Amino acid sequence: MSAVKLSGAEILLKSLEAEGVDTIFGYPGGQALPIYDALYDSGIRHILARHEQGAAHAADGYARATGRPGVCLATSGPGATNLVTGIANAYMDSVPLVAITGQVSRSLLGRDSFQEADITGITMPIVKHNYLVKNPDELAQIVKEAFHIATTGRPGPVLIDMPKDVSSGKIDYISSLEMNLPGYKPVLDGDQSQVMEAARAIAKSERPLIYAGGGVVISGAHEELIRLAELLMAPVTCTLMGLGGFPGSHPLFLGMLGMHGTKYANFAVCECDLLIAVGARFDDRVTGKLETFAPEARVIHIDIDPAEIGKNVRVDIPIVGDVKRVLSQLLEVLQPGLGEAWREKIQAWKKEYPLEYQDNGGSLKPQSIIREIYNLTEGKARIATEVGQHQMWTAQYYTFTKPRSFITSGGLGTMGYGLPAAIGVQVGCPGETVFNIAGDGSIQMNIQELCTAVNYELPINVAILDNGYLGMVRQWQDMFYNRRYSHSELLNPDFVKLAEAYGAEGIRVTRKAEVAPALEQAIQSNKPVMLDFIIDREDNVLPIVPPGESLNKMLG
Repeated sequence: MSAVKLSGAEILLKSLEAEGVDTIFGYPGGQALPIYDALYDSGIRHILARHEQGAAHAADGYARATGRPGVCLATSGPGATNLVTGIANAYMDSVPLVAITGQVSRSLLGRDSFQEADITGITMPIVKHNYLVKNPDELAQIVKEAFHIATTGRPGPVLIDMPKDVSSGKIDYISSLEMNLPGYKPVLDGDQSQVMEAARAIAKSERPLIYAGGGVVISGAHEELIRLAELLMAPVTCTLMGLGGFPGSHPLFLGMLGMHGTKYANFAVCECDLLIAVGARFDDRVTGKLETFAPEARVIHIDIDPAEIGKNVRVDIPIVGDVKRVLSQLLEVLQPGLGEAWREKIQAWKKEYPLEYQDNGGSLKPQSIIREIYNLTEGKARIATEVGQHQMWTAQYYTFTKPRSFITSGGLGTMGYGLPAAIGVQVGCPGETVFNIAGDGSIQMNIQELCTAVNYELPINVAILDNGYLGMVRQWQDMFYNRRYSHSELLNPDFVKLAEAYGAEGIRVTRKAEVAPALEQAIQSNKPVMLDFIIDREDNVLPIVPPGESLNKMLG
């Protein structure tokens, strides 16, 4: 081991470089200035967000698209607290994120000093782990541990809070470190006896259904999932986070399940005799009324996080382990399946209850805009979304065929996520076509990040489905609150002029014939483009399972 004296900030950056970090998304401030001063001479690229929440979401989008950990940086106090929503978002969706915050000097901690906030205490429930660096000699080791924890097992955010005197003081930098975390040993391989029990249950099953979640994407298990489905000839349904983990064009694919899932996916859940849950967590938007979820099925649950197994739904055969590795184990011992009658029943449901919408040729239909984006990009774009109706329409009508192509906020449902996330996606995937499909409400949550895209010449395309409402709020008020539209109608800016003010291109689309040309113009542009699609004001996302109802009680 060799040691050399460097500032804490220099050690931080050298440690980040050792972890392969090439980009940091951040916003400077007083207590983070030593770090920013060291960044001036660093080879790490820094993307200046226009708000710390934007930096966190951009790092999140970068991580989801590339599979590498995202890094965000902010100062103390309000800078750190502005990261909280982005950290919580990453935690809910198991995104590897390392958040670094400046902090007041150690002698000022706990004294209500200027711009002091207990960010480690604040974030404790929404991180895998966090650190307040009190011993400068531990800094390099902390960075190494933080990345290991963020990226292994079930991924998630880790926060490092650095007092200013630690980042500015000179300390020894040790360039060779060993990882020693005796209390942190994620289980990767499934218990073989449980794998064999699952294989026996599959062999006996006549109506199996594979229910795939975000764990398939995270673990890179998409090829194993295809092999499993094709070996068993079993239908596959995906959660919102799982979309792209199984090809949407595959004949065994049933689409998304749950509140806004396809009718045939939800019927399949209600009538299957074996549910094979792969990297999914049985959240309430998927299960509906728990007492009636998969009522005829035995449940196999494969997940790397033992805390998820049995948390919401009774599990008959639990298998703790990395999804990719467990599926490989399972494939070694399975026999080909049959289930012809089951497949025929599902095909009949598909014909009887197709996912469709009424296009009368009048006002713009959001579903047709999304299908046009899919057609023009040949399904090869990276698609980010905000949260709301447009998000659900995207999940329903854009056919995702590859993993890490759908970048959206699932568990936390964060409005304002999509635009900064799309920036992170474009930074991580230069040269690829990136869209942010947005609502006119959500886009205004972090619209300042359009300036970031312009600043760094990132040619993202923002497609706003503009109905003049907080669309999903209005839909619920329509369906469940007697059309009492309480504070859900919006007075919007002129999005075209706003885009132009930021230095982006702005295009307004009001007629169906203008949709394809406008999208083609945006895709071919070398700068950010904001497209304002004026859609039917009262279109609803259908089908919908009313909150608290069973999956077979869909409306629409």
